[in-house]
Amino acid sequence: MSFSDPLGDMLTRIRNGQMRGKSKVQTPGSNLRRRVLDVLQAEGYIRGYAEVSFENGRKEFEIELKYFEGTPVIREIKRVSKPGRRVYSAVTDLPRVYNGLGISILSTPKGVMSDHIAREENVGGEVLCQVF
Repeated sequence: MSFSDPLGDMLTRIRNGQMRGKSKVQTPGSNLRRRVLDVLQAEGYIRGYAEVSFENGRKEFEIELKYFEGTPVIREIKRVSKPGRRVYSAVTDLPRVYNGLGISILSTPKGVMSDHIAREENVGGEVLCQVF
């Protein structure tokens, strides 16, 4: 099965899993998804993730969702740059999510990182998604 937006599919799986109160969700593996999950884990939005390998060489990520007092930690997660409309931002124009309470995840020449780390590194890039 081919996807036109694999990252958007992963974000939707996370969103749907939290709406249903699931403890874990699974998504196909890729390097971009791994980097985004690393940022989400470093920022404290998910508990963690594990890579599951199958006999035919296919990989999946099992994402452990995080809840606080029964409510999901991720209140809102949305894709910004889509295959039909790419969104790029210079370091001076990086968007602030809810006045700094949330994060934007960017793909930069120095790797995938959150917006506040991109400001420290003084680098802009493609705005992949916003998390609050």
